[in-house]
Amino acid sequence: MENILITGGAGYIGSHTAVALLEAGYQPIIIDDFSNSEKSALDGLKKITGQDILCYEGDCNDAALMDRIFTENKLSGVIHFAAFKAVGESSMLPLKYYHNNISSLVVLLETMNKHNVVNLVFSSSCTVYGQPDKLPVKESTPRKKAESPYGNTKKICEDILVDQVNSKVALSAIALRYFNPIGAHTSSEIGELPLGVPSNLVPFVTQTGVGIRKELTVFGDDYDTPDGTCVRDYIHVMDLAEAHVKAISHLKGKEAPFYDIFNVGTGNGNTVMDVIKAFEKVSGKPLNYKIGPRRPGDVVKVWADTAKINDELNWKARFNLEEALRDSWNWQLALSKKQ
Repeated sequence: MENILITGGAGYIGSHTAVALLEAGYQPIIIDDFSNSEKSALDGLKKITGQDILCYEGDCNDAALMDRIFTENKLSGVIHFAAFKAVGESSMLPLKYYHNNISSLVVLLETMNKHNVVNLVFSSSCTVYGQPDKLPVKESTPRKKAESPYGNTKKICEDILVDQVNSKVALSAIALRYFNPIGAHTSSEIGELPLGVPSNLVPFVTQTGVGIRKELTVFGDDYDTPDGTCVRDYIHVMDLAEAHVKAISHLKGKEAPFYDIFNVGTGNGNTVMDVIKAFEKVSGKPLNYKIGPRRPGDVVKVWADTAKINDELNWKARFNLEEALRDSWNWQLALSKKQ
């Protein structure tokens, strides 16, 4: 089995990608500093896969540790998730985000080059598009000035990859620009586990549904959308995980240097109220919510054109919004039983 290093592999998307890699015949190896994840995710992975997945605890900015991981394991590729990702926090602590998100990629690329590991899938984001002038968003859609330091780190990291590939080093890289991951593994053994106050909509919805939070605030209902609330492209995390497997496999057939980008979404836009109604349907209970003022910096509407990834990687989202919310809700219920 080919070894694939997953940085941030105990996190939300990383842990689900570990499952998808194993199912596809790869052997994941994890590095995670657990600054935004829980070690319980490793237990969940063992219950799902039946095996202990090798995990190094540490920071991707630690060049000595990264060198040791590459020395001790024959790696055929890397999937780089490890990054801070809270948009609001990034505006208050920009240097924290620039140091961690950008420096960790530089250390990783240096280590890959030293050990002749060529294939890299990078976790990028639709935040690089800002509020696009035309929808749906294509890979050729111009990137706009970032709305936050977090979004800017994703733009800068993409530029670093382009510059590294253009320098003619042996690097084959794909940046996956994903939209809004939701859902959980159908076993309810792993899922989204935000530490502290969630920064994403769906954990707020499920935590309100289960009674952890009193109510959900919908930020604005007077936007130019079907019901006045913001529109996003919500993708099931297992669909997203499988896109990473497709990307790693695609790189194996490419000759370095190589770089490409792909949107990963469903191709459909759903409003915040769509999410609330779908949750109420799958959970069978009303959700306590209120309408609040608009939130500064929120993009009004964005969803993906997925034609490129459908055609070139032979990947297409399988789960719809209700199925993703069902799995998020089951995960929340499972968490409540453990607490």
